[in-house]
Amino acid sequence: MNILFKVLGYLFTVLFTVSAVLQYNDPDSLHWIIIYGVAALVSLLFALNKIGYLIPMILGILGFVNFVYLYPTDFQGFDLNDGDIETVELGREAFGSLIISIILLVFAFRIKRKLKI
Repeated sequence: MNILFKVLGYLFTVLFTVSAVLQYNDPDSLHWIIIYGVAALVSLLFALNKIGYLIPMILGILGFVNFVYLYPTDFQGFDLNDGDIETVELGREAFGSLIISIILLVFAFRIKRKLKI
């Protein structure tokens, strides 16, 4: 595996783990701890070259579906001073799902590309 992708795998393992830990005070904390925890686990397995492309592909697509589902109709930014707390929270959660989606899809396409070579 290319060293860049190995480093990205480990980097996102750490970032997603930190994100999971920071969810402890969220109203729906267990839900997001599980989501970020699974993303961290998939990132670690990617870095260790122990996962096929199908799992990150499916989870990446589900992450994008979650982004579309959560995206507020009147997005008001990420800062609580920018608007309604519920709308801001939905926007933060939606973009968290989008980040997970993008990273897992990149990992899936990298694995798939590596298998074709």
